[in-house]
Amino acid sequence: MAFTHLQLGGSAFEIGVGLGRFGREAVHRHLRPLELWQRLARLAASEAARSMRADVERRFPRYWQEFEGLAAGLELPVEEVFLWNCRGDFVQPQSVDGCTTVLGPTTGGTLIAHNEDGFPQLRGHCALVSVAPEQGLGFTSFVYPGSIPGHTFAVNEKGLVVTVNNIRPQSIPAGLPRQVLGRASLDAASIDEAVDILSSPGRAGAFHHALGQAGSDRLVSFEGTSERASVVEVVRPFGHSNHLVHPALESVAQRITGSSGNRQQRVDGLVAGLGERLDGSQALAILRDTSDAELPVYRSAADDPDDENTLATALFLIGTQAVDWAVYTEAKTGTPTLAGRLVV
Repeated sequence: MAFTHLQLGGSAFEIGVGLGRFGREAVHRHLRPLELWQRLARLAASEAARSMRADVERRFPRYWQEFEGLAAGLELPVEEVFLWNCRGDFVQPQSVDGCTTVLGPTTGGTLIAHNEDGFPQLRGHCALVSVAPEQGLGFTSFVYPGSIPGHTFAVNEKGLVVTVNNIRPQSIPAGLPRQVLGRASLDAASIDEAVDILSSPGRAGAFHHALGQAGSDRLVSFEGTSERASVVEVVRPFGHSNHLVHPALESVAQRITGSSGNRQQRVDGLVAGLGERLDGSQALAILRDTSDAELPVYRSAADDPDDENTLATALFLIGTQAVDWAVYTEAKTGTPTLAGRLVV
């Protein structure tokens, strides 16, 4: 399957324009007609939306410029585009951007692998983007049409790898949008700096982030909600789907879909049999598991109960001086669609 690799640079606004032009057709054809998009657009003038926009403009003005550029490239009102990027910051019955992650120590370093699960109609309409900004750090990230980077999988110029999983709390206050905090993590120079950003007070929606970095043997599983954050140091193979699993957050009310619950249980069982290390072939085998035909780890069913399919699988091998990455868009092949090496 064809998969676009964008190369963007310049100001935040110019980068946003490039993302918007790339995603314009898919957004107008596949996303804007959705009831989810229309419901969010109707909230654009709400007090919550105005408060969230003010928070972003005040605390992250450069990312707001990305939104303005994105809207210009999409040829849509910025208020509407911003609310689409806040789709996980409002409680709603529909699931968005699911995902499964496995991570652990590996020979010579650490490993993070990730299934990016999203709307099935976006298959073939997503991209990998490599960004060289005038301000901030360069990075390479998976991007959806109509969205800023930072809530999928990425590696930045400091060798920081971040992958992100959707979490569905039962209650979400107005606050900093989770995708904006995810974007901010791509400007972090270290794992600890990324954790500090993601732990920012006043956040709205919840996410899980897996973090690793070239030159470090640390792997971090981070769960952040509007109530509090939890950091777990990963020392053996570990997996995460789309609900909170850290003991520190067990009191947070959340919605666990059948798919998320089943994937977590299946991944837990598979990593339990691996011992203390994880290699790339094992990670890909876990993420491609379809042993449960109804609720598999690798999702390709037209009638998926969460309306999500696996659009790409990423594998990051994190060493002392480099990150080797590969992106697969076909489950049955051992050859990546795109691959690269970042030396730090």
